[in-house]
Amino acid sequence: MRQNRTNLVLGILLILIGGWLVVTRQVPAVQNWIDAHFAWPMWTIGAGLLVLIIGLITGAPGMAIPASIIAGIGGILFYQNQTGDYSSWSYMWALIPGFVGVGTILAGLLGEQTRRNLSHGLNLIVISTVLFLVFATFFGGLSILGDYGAAIVLILLGLYVLIRGFVRGGYRGQNETR
Repeated sequence: MRQNRTNLVLGILLILIGGWLVVTRQVPAVQNWIDAHFAWPMWTIGAGLLVLIIGLITGAPGMAIPASIIAGIGGILFYQNQTGDYSSWSYMWALIPGFVGVGTILAGLLGEQTRRNLSHGLNLIVISTVLFLVFATFFGGLSILGDYGAAIVLILLGLYVLIRGFVRGGYRGQNETR
């Protein structure tokens, strides 16, 4: 049954792509409009959206993870293309674990190990945000936090780790048995 659904989705997808190619070749105005209104990174974002749609149609919520990574990298490329700030990659890469976290949360919301995926995804987003802030501060891409930005971010991360440990009951005395 699942194989039939996958074949159906793949067949429809191939027909749609083929139809799109025919239209853009036969009606150059359509291709000109696309070229004028969509920068090349939009194709990467669209590919991420396509992966998500395929995952939804085939009943594979886990496809939200690679879809989020692809679309997120497309978003970074779009930003860099629009601003010309290609050196920002020195710290933008730190957002990729956050994209994995977003995909993990989406997979959880779509019914795949909901509780575990929501928790894991949120942790990845927090870690990614902290990494991004630290590297952006070190490499000069972020000056919002001033000269003490990296120190502030590290202190906040330490507080997060401590609070998370206490909330989960993870810190026990040495004399306690497990």
